[in-house]
Amino acid sequence: MATEISNITALHPLEPLTPAEITAAVALVRATRPLSSQVRFVTVTLKEPSKQAVLAYRPGTPFERRAFLVLLDKSAEKTATYELVVNLTTQQVESWEHIPDVQPSIMLEEFFACETAVKADPRFQEALARRGITDLDLVCVDPWSAGNYGLEEEHTHRLLRTTVHMRTNPADPHENSYAHPIEGLHALFDLGTLQVLRVDDYYDIPVPQPQGDYVQGTLPVRTLKPLEIHQPEGPSFVVDGHHVTWDNWSLRLGFGPREGLILYDVRFADRSIFYRAAISEMTVPYGDVSPDHNRQNAFDCGEYGLGWLANALELGCDCLGTIHYFDAIIADGDGNVLQLPNAICMHEEDYGLLWKHTNFRTEHVEVRRSRRLVISFIATVGIYEYGFFWYLYQDGTIQHEIKLTGIMNVGAVKPGEKTRYGKMLNGQLYSPIHQHFFCFRFDTAIDGLQNSVLEEETVAVPLGPENPYGNAFYVDSRVLRTEQEAERLTNPHQARSWKVINPNVLNHVGEPVGYQLMAGSHAVLPFAHPTSSFLQRAGFTRAHVWVTPYAEKERYAAGEYPNQHPGGAGLPAWIQANRSIENTEIVLWHTVGVNHAARLEDWPVMPVAHANFMWRPNGFFSQNPSLDVAPPADADHSCHSDHSHHNDGHDGHNHHE
Repeated sequence: MATEISNITALHPLEPLTPAEITAAVALVRATRPLSSQVRFVTVTLKEPSKQAVLAYRPGTPFERRAFLVLLDKSAEKTATYELVVNLTTQQVESWEHIPDVQPSIMLEEFFACETAVKADPRFQEALARRGITDLDLVCVDPWSAGNYGLEEEHTHRLLRTTVHMRTNPADPHENSYAHPIEGLHALFDLGTLQVLRVDDYYDIPVPQPQGDYVQGTLPVRTLKPLEIHQPEGPSFVVDGHHVTWDNWSLRLGFGPREGLILYDVRFADRSIFYRAAISEMTVPYGDVSPDHNRQNAFDCGEYGLGWLANALELGCDCLGTIHYFDAIIADGDGNVLQLPNAICMHEEDYGLLWKHTNFRTEHVEVRRSRRLVISFIATVGIYEYGFFWYLYQDGTIQHEIKLTGIMNVGAVKPGEKTRYGKMLNGQLYSPIHQHFFCFRFDTAIDGLQNSVLEEETVAVPLGPENPYGNAFYVDSRVLRTEQEAERLTNPHQARSWKVINPNVLNHVGEPVGYQLMAGSHAVLPFAHPTSSFLQRAGFTRAHVWVTPYAEKERYAAGEYPNQHPGGAGLPAWIQANRSIENTEIVLWHTVGVNHAARLEDWPVMPVAHANFMWRPNGFFSQNPSLDVAPPADADHSCHSDHSHHNDGHDGHNHHE
């Protein structure tokens, strides 16, 4: 049955699905098979064309558009998951595949249904009453992914496990309820039937009473004089659909319900660097042994979806300057179009010095200021906020920064007790020790698709005839040839880094062109035991770098469906084939690990913590690629004057006047 598709105009094969395309895809699916109300649309997103098709595309050339869908049928005894591909050009459902024994990500509608059903359960109400809590309007129920611990119910039900907290002031709807956890009380919730399977009541700990105020109006305020950013001629970037050009950079933006922001076809001076770059998975394991926290290890991409949870960003609050926003278009559980306004923020920032030199003989000064393009989105995942910021610099550097803020997960002990598994915040409240792991996937394209990876580290030369003064050291390089050889850890003591090269393109000194991955200071490894449920499911956290040959279906570091999966999927499984990664299409995966041992200063809302890494050109250019950046146009002439410094004529040092 044909379905009329109107107003579908895509500027490029990688443009995100339009509202009309999402509507058409859902209509084609419904026209192909009758769907009951128990069938939910978990994902409706762009089915990305092959690399070859994208790279061969030229403006005006016709191309086919496809949508990729994940459906969840809750009417089945165990629930059933299906993957579909819909050809929007030919108006056909090209494939409809049942994926057995998996659970797709948890949907927002399921989160909200969980709290309502749990609070209505008599067993839950009885447990609250035993604690003297009878006003259900004050009670908050947070859903957490259940994980997999080898229990029978995990194989027969689609599950959530809840935590509980409460407000203490009925007149204050904005009270920080997380300051008042109701410990020892959890519900196991079946998302298939929307029923409580059981209520676990481990112990009765008094609810902590101290407040955790942070909302405006509850605390005194300090102010500074206004700081304003003006670009009277407008920004320097140009936007065409989701294609962005700025300075020497060009790239295309995408957005998915799972990954959030995606960068495509990243180029500098029209030379390719990445075909695709995005976060692949993130997970947060807790180190607390208490029943309240010992099963908490959420997979925020694969179990929840960062894109689903993107904030609507606001000028002057989340972003400052001359801003260009991009909306995100996704589908809800019924297949209806859902618009997430201002999901992506893009703007320029001054970033201090780009380069500078003073000729002390002539007192001539040359200085350039650095400007960077910032592309970001922020997701609220339950209690935490995560900001994901891509920075593009004028010297060809690409940096990614993760900004962690929000409210920490908390627990409570009996008055007078303490725990070594967290930081005490007051007489009862504590924040459990935990970690954050972020794995980024880079489909590299350094001057083309045929790439290899060099590992480089600095080596000291042993004392001897070659090194008689004991001062010698050099950079040693080796090519990583297979997947298993490329499972690597950082080593700051030897300045270890990785350079993706194109062995088929040489620079002017006869070496392969390359881009170098510089890991940041956050390179912690998991403390969980190798046999733990967490490390079985999040094996990607055991290394900081992985390299695999490109494979279309190898997209997510913990596998396609980590929700309730027993483990072993994703990177640890793929590298068992030990495929060649030399001079071929490769994917480099980088894991950033953050250890969070809480501070008193992190409560009640955490000041932003930063974790970052960067890619910088290394042999990609013949010299500093930012030599042609113009001097500051609005600087005082003395900035570049020969009289801006003076030399005392004796020690050769310059002194500011």
